[in-house]
Amino acid sequence: MTYWYEGPLAAFDTETTGVDVENDRIVSAALVVQDASGARPRVTRWLVNPGVPVPAAATEVHGLTEEHLQRNGRWPAPVMYEMAEALAEQAAVGRPLVVMNAPFDLTLLDRELRRHRASSLGRWLERSPLRVLDPWVLDKHLDRYRKGRRTLTDLCAHYGVPLEGAHDAAADAVAALEVTRAVGRRFAARLERLSPAELHTLQAVWHAAQARGLQAWFARSGTEEVVDQAWPLRPELPAAA
Repeated sequence: MTYWYEGPLAAFDTETTGVDVENDRIVSAALVVQDASGARPRVTRWLVNPGVPVPAAATEVHGLTEEHLQRNGRWPAPVMYEMAEALAEQAAVGRPLVVMNAPFDLTLLDRELRRHRASSLGRWLERSPLRVLDPWVLDKHLDRYRKGRRTLTDLCAHYGVPLEGAHDAAADAVAALEVTRAVGRRFAARLERLSPAELHTLQAVWHAAQARGLQAWFARSGTEEVVDQAWPLRPELPAAA
């Protein structure tokens, strides 16, 4: 019997102009598809001219300058369509999709679709829902008492996964996929009997609990920051009155 963490997986990652999912833009993205553990991945890359300034702080992270994106990037509308189609294809064939910190990347894509296509990610997934695997949520639930940060770089170091070219969308997607396989193997006794669909449902519950815990910590620290409990996609903000 082949367990989900040894079978077909895909992974999606984006690089952006910042960390605000409601207002920042995607500048590059990648979808990685692997038919089985150890198989050569197939990589699709997108480069986007976001049509807005690219802050220097963002360029320092991913290395993509505004000038480079204007010269080599494509306009957002067709690119967002292609991304949504690619994710819908993974959902249609039942291939689980790995997304590190899923509410960030998937919400950004949803907002870009609303902005440039007058649509939403949900419309592309009406017939076949995604089965998302989020290594951040999985690791935090399964090894909740481990101290230290849990960025992708940290998880790669902890699980012994190479990460070459961090903050390149394709490199990060491959690394997140391999971390997810490593989490599955390490916690096989707790995960191998669960299907990706069951895990998707459980992660929504786990993420909400994690968010409540972080919110309580902020409250104790006197910080008013709000932690969104939605996973893997944040709901659209209501329009201003």
